[in-house]
Amino acid sequence: MVLLSELWLPMLLSAVFVFVVSSLVHMVLGVHKNDYKRLGSEEKVLEALRAQSVQPGEYMFPACPHSMKDMGSPEMVAKYKQGPVGQLVVLQPGVPSIGKNLLQWFLYCVVIGIFTGYIAHLGLDRGAHYLKVFQLTGAAAVGMYAFAAIPNSIWKGISWNTTLKFVFDGILYGLVTAGTFGWLWPKK
Repeated sequence: MVLLSELWLPMLLSAVFVFVVSSLVHMVLGVHKNDYKRLGSEEKVLEALRAQSVQPGEYMFPACPHSMKDMGSPEMVAKYKQGPVGQLVVLQPGVPSIGKNLLQWFLYCVVIGIFTGYIAHLGLDRGAHYLKVFQLTGAAAVGMYAFAAIPNSIWKGISWNTTLKFVFDGILYGLVTAGTFGWLWPKK
């Protein structure tokens, strides 16, 4: 059996490699540059939100006033039919902090590396063949990276096109993670 502590290098390096690959996907290839649409009357919408003193958080519109039971009321049905229907995420005012986001992304990659290492530690012996390590760690990492985005299309209405791009990204990140673990797996 391989101790989890022996896998610190592939857990950390896989996060570094995924971070680099994700930077290439997003900044060099620009795969996600068209994921978000711009409002036609953006300034009017922003003025209306400012006038309401909308605080950071997640909003749904139209929103049921008391409980989800109200969704079937004639008033709510009319609002849904009239539209628009949607969700809105409001962030803190100010210039977005890409540094903070990148740090959180890297830590997320480390956590996935740790969980991948944990699964591999349970399922593989010291000296396991590269392909076996690749298969198990790849399945684990792809599952964590690729399929995390799917609920956004199911529950939040994110376009399936955008979600499928994130699934593709996740498969790529999972394969990078698997390759790292296969390369650095402890020998007999």
